[in-house]
Amino acid sequence: MKLFNIFKRKTSSQIAKDRLKILLISDRVNCSPEMMELIKNDIAQVISKYMQIDASSMEVQIAKTGTSARNGKKMPVLYANIPILDLRS
Repeated sequence: MKLFNIFKRKTSSQIAKDRLKILLISDRVNCSPEMMELIKNDIAQVISKYMQIDASSMEVQIAKTGTSARNGKKMPVLYANIPILDLRS
């Protein structure tokens, strides 16, 4: 059944919720929404060389959850959720 979920469109409330999450996270790590979009586009462009992805459903987030081994402080971590449609040969 999960296969059919890739054809399901997000509701406007889900899109707004996702945008708000991205805005809040980017604000916490001092990364502008424009910079987040540039990062997302660059990642999509590089990965597209090796596999076919659904860039419109791709999610990229930056959060302060990683802990540095050097000083024990929380460091920014990049999370990417990239739907892969097909691998290229």
